[in-house]
Amino acid sequence: MNPTDTVTPSQQALAEGFARRLVRWARAIHPEFAAVEVVSEAARQVCLAMGDGHACTDLSLLSGRLGREPAAIEAILLESRVVGRPDDREPLPLVLDAEGRLYLYRYFDYERRLAAALLRLAKRPAGRVEVPPAARTTLAELFGTSDTPAADWQKIAAALALLGRLTIISGGPGTGKTTTVVNLLACLLAAQPECRIALAAPTGKAAARLLAALQERAEQLPAALRQALPQSASTIHRLLGVLPQGGFRHHAEHPLAVDVLVVDEASMLDLALAVRLVEAIPPGARLILLGDKDQLAAVEAGAVFSELAADPRLSPATIDQLAELTATPPEAIASPPCVRPTPLHDRVLWFSRNYRFHAESGIGRLAGYVNRGDWDATRVWLERGDDESVRWLDRRDAAADGAMVAGLLDGYRTFLDALQMNSNDPAAALDAFGRFRVLCATRSSARGVAALNRALAAEFRRRLAHRFDTRAHADWFPGRPVLILRNDYALRLFNGDIGIALADAAGALRVHFPDSAGAYRAIPPLRLPEHETAFAMTVHKSQGSEFEAVALVLPGRPLPVVTRELLYTGITRARQRVDLLAGATVLAAGIATATRRHSGLIARLNEEAGASADPANASPRTAGSRSRPSVEEFGP
Repeated sequence: MNPTDTVTPSQQALAEGFARRLVRWARAIHPEFAAVEVVSEAARQVCLAMGDGHACTDLSLLSGRLGREPAAIEAILLESRVVGRPDDREPLPLVLDAEGRLYLYRYFDYERRLAAALLRLAKRPAGRVEVPPAARTTLAELFGTSDTPAADWQKIAAALALLGRLTIISGGPGTGKTTTVVNLLACLLAAQPECRIALAAPTGKAAARLLAALQERAEQLPAALRQALPQSASTIHRLLGVLPQGGFRHHAEHPLAVDVLVVDEASMLDLALAVRLVEAIPPGARLILLGDKDQLAAVEAGAVFSELAADPRLSPATIDQLAELTATPPEAIASPPCVRPTPLHDRVLWFSRNYRFHAESGIGRLAGYVNRGDWDATRVWLERGDDESVRWLDRRDAAADGAMVAGLLDGYRTFLDALQMNSNDPAAALDAFGRFRVLCATRSSARGVAALNRALAAEFRRRLAHRFDTRAHADWFPGRPVLILRNDYALRLFNGDIGIALADAAGALRVHFPDSAGAYRAIPPLRLPEHETAFAMTVHKSQGSEFEAVALVLPGRPLPVVTRELLYTGITRARQRVDLLAGATVLAAGIATATRRHSGLIARLNEEAGASADPANASPRTAGSRSRPSVEEFGP
């Protein structure tokens, strides 16, 4: 996907301003420099790439735009004296690496710091790792023994985490990641009862789901272990401690007070947040990342989790120790081929067995076709329509007409019934609303979030006909579902939280949100942070959520935002049913388009691993030089 395909006017303005600034800088330090159009275009494209989720841009893309060979562009950029190499002693605004990736200095520095922090966690002591007897015993008791020689990958993942400080587990919804973590934490607590464990996720909704899932699966544990498990989960921002002046309370010099940190929905981690999180892990602590490498990457720059999970290979030495720990034949522990080799092999496992819907179920089959990029098989199977859990409505019209809106609102019939039966019960309303969701690929198209929310809200109000809905206020009405868009720590509301507006006996509206104790908080609408109506939400916003059923609404024409990863993510939000509202052309284009994020994180991992293996080849930075300007000085 071209970095400029989804540019907003504000991103374009930011890129133009940064380009002008960099050209002025180049002229100031190098008055005879003439090829300013190359510097200008390079600055513009690297800024636009950042806005589109890339960590960098590439010389080959610049070559196409400028009509010059990459080698010529490279020479001009280095001559400008505003573009440097990775190991230059003095940083410059842009960095060009050996493979032709062009970065804002700040984001190159993020990649390098993240790679170094991860490799410190991934480093294993020489020889065998001794697992405490109590952890071994608990591992055997919780996972049991199998009558078949097949590997129990959940047990193997837990054992792998006992062997090291970094564990990365990738699997789709329903593949057992949370069950694995519950049993793993029990093993750690059995060996170290005072172990300090923290749970976190990128959004408040995902954190709440992690805690609820962990508590549900912990019912099988002995009472003492169950009670020792964490009783709360937080957003990553809250865990790190956002400071009023910017930055975080916890960092490399003031690490978190934890022995184990579990991060769910790690596919939502962007590069900037990931480096701050990993650097805040104290020496000796464990980090467990759970995510789905096939899901959408973060909205912000980077595709961190998919790169960290790219190499699930296990070395013979690791296989031997896992076999001994789990009583599994070594030949059964066969890892899949890697996407790209990384130094994080022996720290990564992929879960493929789905306990929620098997591969031949409707949702499982559709997700599998999409993941493989197989449009022909998808089309034949959808046209046959012999699985009632998936329904394809070949809607090619550009806008959402009355019939489409009415059909989508039928998905909220349980929610309407709950409000009509007991109009001020927040528990019933939120439970009913959480069963279904309309998911969109875009925000602003004719079939995007904004247009559908307006249409669905109008039809909802007409059907509910609530006695306190006077229609005097365009936005607020009884039963309005609200999605929080910005964290508000004072109100304990976080990005992704869902609330329902309900009227009291006098008709006054309050928006009700569940709290961590199982109760509900009622907040006046005027006090809410930034929010929007939530009948429809983007697929990006739905990450970390699950519903009984979803309706996935795609644009009326192919757009770059509709990719294989977006379709897979939207489909797998559903547990029981998916309605797919899309034209065949749009579906075909989306399934054929795999998201590609420009990034060099794996290259940085390999460089850091090489420098660690041979200190004589370490750059001045690796050797400990930190006397340089703040990375915040360089950027648009």
